[in-house]
Amino acid sequence: MEPGLLVGLRSCPRVIGPVFHVLDDGHRRFLPKESDELLPAKGFQLAFGDLRPDNSRDSKEPEERREGLLRGAPFEYEMRWRKGGQYRWYLVQYNPLKDERDQLTRWYATATDIDDRKRTEEKLRQREREARELLDLSPIHIGELGPGETPRRVYNNQAALDYFGITLEEWRTADLNMLTHPEDAECALRDLPGKFRNGSPFEAEVRLRRRDGQYRWFHFRLNPMLDQQGHITRWYAAGTDIDDRKRAEQRLQYENVALREEIDRFSMFEEIVGSGEPMRQVLKQVAKVAPSDSTVLVLGETGTGKELIARALHRRSNRATRAFVRVNCAAIPQSLIASELFGHEKGAFTGALQRRVGRFESADGGTLFLDEIGDLPMETQIALLRVLQEREFERVGSNQPLSVDVRLIAATNRDLPAAVAAGTFRQDLFYRLNVVPIVVPPLRERAEDIPLLVEYLVGRYAKAAGKNIRHIGRQTLQQLTAYDWPGNIRELQNVVERAVILSETDTFFVDESWLRRESAESRQSREGLSALADREVEMIEAALADCHGRISGSSGAAAKLGIPRQTLESKIRRLGINKHGLKRQSS
Repeated sequence: MEPGLLVGLRSCPRVIGPVFHVLDDGHRRFLPKESDELLPAKGFQLAFGDLRPDNSRDSKEPEERREGLLRGAPFEYEMRWRKGGQYRWYLVQYNPLKDERDQLTRWYATATDIDDRKRTEEKLRQREREARELLDLSPIHIGELGPGETPRRVYNNQAALDYFGITLEEWRTADLNMLTHPEDAECALRDLPGKFRNGSPFEAEVRLRRRDGQYRWFHFRLNPMLDQQGHITRWYAAGTDIDDRKRAEQRLQYENVALREEIDRFSMFEEIVGSGEPMRQVLKQVAKVAPSDSTVLVLGETGTGKELIARALHRRSNRATRAFVRVNCAAIPQSLIASELFGHEKGAFTGALQRRVGRFESADGGTLFLDEIGDLPMETQIALLRVLQEREFERVGSNQPLSVDVRLIAATNRDLPAAVAAGTFRQDLFYRLNVVPIVVPPLRERAEDIPLLVEYLVGRYAKAAGKNIRHIGRQTLQQLTAYDWPGNIRELQNVVERAVILSETDTFFVDESWLRRESAESRQSREGLSALADREVEMIEAALADCHGRISGSSGAAAKLGIPRQTLESKIRRLGINKHGLKRQSS
């Protein structure tokens, strides 16, 4: 042993000394006496006192030591030794001594007291456990990620795990598409690596998939943790549920879009004009029905102002502050009507480059007005029936049901019972729509309102044209009142606008040639149709009389006339026949 090394070892309170040396026969043998060569017994006791390994607690220590000694290379391990009746942690380090032939001759071992460090580490681990238990109580989603562009998932608090319905280990290895909305997962894979590489705090909004399959919006703030050299060691993320706020923002956006569409679209009237008895009855019915959420079916000829009635129902309802969304079912191609009503997902069909919100979603919380409902294709009628029954639908290209709170108002100028009888309109949908029917009278039946309408329209179009029309000729009013207006208010609107534009004085005048009269041929044709209808009534009344009011069955009037029962019932309603009194109702 070199004297300098011996002096150094004697001054080191943590040196055990030569544990053993290698004999010529290759066996290793402990040599306690050699301890006296290196350190006197007093120094040995001074350094360690009564040291005994805690084999009951550290059963792996002998195995670790044997494996290390067999390798013949430096090694270390931690163990607890009893000193003065107490156990303390030591770091034991073994170093081999070899001769010039690279043969192992003996081992030297040192033991460093690391008990204070171990206790500090245990306190830190305890504090970390307490901190994580505290985080588990938070409703906010709190997670920990490792460093790098694609950081590994380290920790997620219990609130987040309960939301996903999985364990921590499952969360660490779960596919991103199983945790987030597919669209958000695609964006995350594209954008997040750059943000992690940048190393600055950032925020993100993402839809997380709940354990029941529903998606909710979350707002995440991510902050890096740096070491003393400024390197990122981990990322911390905190996510807050903002789904209610997000839905409110989307609903407001949808309502704004719908409002802009309505502003851009030229409205025929700002309000309903009319004081005659037919319109007073209609408005009285509107006032009664508006406060409820019942479905309303507005019936009437083309141009009678069915949309105005629908708007009046909306304005007087509890949904007046929400969106009023209008859809003209006849103006949309049949192949696109489902997408227009219910929306579609990205890639649902050729040309669907992004997800589109349908009119039902835009009207959520408000009113949806389906004009020309009789032109809906049969497959869309089935989907509409489901919305009315279950208050939910699916976007085109999706199987995820969406719930909506929409009041539906439908309108048509068609004879829906006849369409039902002809098989072009579903009978169950008709009954769902026909909860509260409102019939808008044609303009020829409210002739007393024509002067008021003319005055309103003249003022409106004169203001738009920058003209000052002060008088309306009496003869002109008589002409307008006597005309039967087959196009109803829409035709009256066109005539008044044309007269205002062409007017050269302050007196409103209408050229009589503008009011087309029914030709003799068309009148004869109409009279012939009227006579045919009268003959049809007589035949039905006679059949009902013979069958004593019975409609169905082999002895019923439908079988006698050779037509389906539904068709006969539709004709009875349409023609105003009383099947019990057997007398036609007066119109």
